[in-house]
Amino acid sequence: MAASSGIIHYLQTGDAITHGVAYVLLAMSIASWCFLIVKSWILTRAKRQAKRAIAQFWQAPTLSEGVATLRRADRERVFTPLAEAALHAAEVDIPGVLLARVERSERVLRALRQALNASQRRLEFGQVLLASVGSTAPFVGLLGTVWGIYHALGSIAASGQAQIENVAGPVGEALIMTAFGLVVAIPAVLAYNILGRLVRQLTEDLDGFAHDLHAYVCAPADQAHAPVRAQQTSTHEAHR
Repeated sequence: MAASSGIIHYLQTGDAITHGVAYVLLAMSIASWCFLIVKSWILTRAKRQAKRAIAQFWQAPTLSEGVATLRRADRERVFTPLAEAALHAAEVDIPGVLLARVERSERVLRALRQALNASQRRLEFGQVLLASVGSTAPFVGLLGTVWGIYHALGSIAASGQAQIENVAGPVGEALIMTAFGLVVAIPAVLAYNILGRLVRQLTEDLDGFAHDLHAYVCAPADQAHAPVRAQQTSTHEAHR
């Protein structure tokens, strides 16, 4: 009760800057928690679907059917853009078009690289919010503390009573803002590290999938109509 009374009293007696710092910290906390919940759901779901979606893709008889299967299995559309880019690059064979004059391997590699970068940006979207909150929230809270101590010491000096019991209360209440800043920053930093680990794992899966797609699409002409699953198996055997 004493802590609650101190917090309430500090906010009630604070000025516009004190209230502004409190509102900023509250907004940062709400934004980071909302993003954490939504982003963790998306990344966890994408990670859980990745293995099954890729397996179903390689079991398809042709690349076009594999793309259609991947669209149904990859609901977060993490791997689908890579397969669609490979399919589109493989079908570009229009005379007079500059892209058609590029070698097949380079054309597919270029399309996969662009799709891979787009998927990585989508996975990393919003991470800067958590990094910003984790790095700035303690300083925002410190600003409120410094401002509160300034006013507390000013009030004590004006009253002429500098006893320890008169100083400890106002200064202790001002330190509450530093605690608020840490309460906002710590979950944001932990969430940034956890979500960053999930993003790195998905990025590694994307790299491997892009490599297999490039190997399949650029396979020799006598293997062009072979089942996707067989092509993927031969690719892994070649890597060994």
